[in-house]
Amino acid sequence: MSVLIFWDNDVPPGLQQPVVRMISDILDMPVFAKDNPVMLRGYDPSRNQNDASKILGDMQDFYTRKMGCGDPILIVTGKDLYMRGRDFLFGLARPGVNVSIVSAARLQNSWYGRTNRDEDLMDRIVKEGTHELCHCMGLSHCENPECIMFYPQTLDELDRKKKMLCPKCSENLNIFKFSD
Repeated sequence: MSVLIFWDNDVPPGLQQPVVRMISDILDMPVFAKDNPVMLRGYDPSRNQNDASKILGDMQDFYTRKMGCGDPILIVTGKDLYMRGRDFLFGLARPGVNVSIVSAARLQNSWYGRTNRDEDLMDRIVKEGTHELCHCMGLSHCENPECIMFYPQTLDELDRKKKMLCPKCSENLNIFKFSD
């Protein structure tokens, strides 16, 4: 099993390889990165955001049905995401079909009037990307605020998480990896 990360062209450059390496280390499995060949749809001009559910539907159609990819997939985009009932999302996963997405938009310091730092953005993409990929691998949210599987409501809660799974979530991930 491996993970495939597709990078949209609107994510700041230079982050791809360090993020791939860190996610691979956390999941203890191969992770590969490619440029995203699919145009992301689902833009809602009234919100100036993209509907993450529509994007995941397109991803499911293209990557899992047409391309036959069975491994977990993550798209990293710079577009701001939402879904019905939520003002915004850091990321979203569809575990049943192994597709997930993370938005770098609200993970950047500039969104909050702070000075951008690549290290902060990398750290957040790693945490949120790993979180969504773990949903694709059967993990649920965790109550441990330091675990990657904790469900952050704010950027500060995301920043407090560590780049690791708690022992219970790590055990659940290992059960998933070795169940095939």
